[in-house]
Amino acid sequence: MSRLRIDQAVIAELVDEKSRVLDLGCGDGLLLEYLFHNKQVRGFGVEISHEGVHACIARGLPVYHGDIDQGLSDHQDDAFDYVILSLTLQAVRRPEFVLREMLRVGKRLIVSFPNFGHWRIRAHLAFGGRMPRTRLLPASWHETPNAHLCTILDFQDLCHQMDIRILRQIPLAAGGGLPTGLIRSGLSKWLIPLSAANLLAPVAVFLLERGTP
Repeated sequence: MSRLRIDQAVIAELVDEKSRVLDLGCGDGLLLEYLFHNKQVRGFGVEISHEGVHACIARGLPVYHGDIDQGLSDHQDDAFDYVILSLTLQAVRRPEFVLREMLRVGKRLIVSFPNFGHWRIRAHLAFGGRMPRTRLLPASWHETPNAHLCTILDFQDLCHQMDIRILRQIPLAAGGGLPTGLIRSGLSKWLIPLSAANLLAPVAVFLLERGTP
């Protein structure tokens, strides 16, 4: 099996075995494949690109072509234990609507996203005067699929505004791949203290659930 990204490895650790999972923007299906084989989960992937759908089908995964900006009307309330949005939040046109739909169909959400408050991005803007390009944000400004970049603090604010309870927030020190054999034994060195997260973490993972009305 190919290497999981660091955020995918953390997400895999957060998902309970034999749970019901909906993976939104599942890409080539690598994370979903890992969860199916190693956590015995049940569920689906949703992907907007035809290339991603074909890659998932080639892996033997249950996936359908869909635009999550249009909602999740195919799924009933509380249909899933976890709804995952991995490095996709910044690319959706209606992030608040997508999060509300995730809260409707899932008991818990797991969201990862690139942190636009990372010091390298700040330095690009401050000293280069141009929109940054990084490993997590490789496209030029006029070619990027990203519509709503945010920082960790921005996302925390949105969760508070939407009455979303933050169960765990995990700022990560790397945005590359992590060998699957290190998922349980080697994650600690990739973590960053919460107090320094908005400056030092290029990517973050949040575990969320509905707050008290």
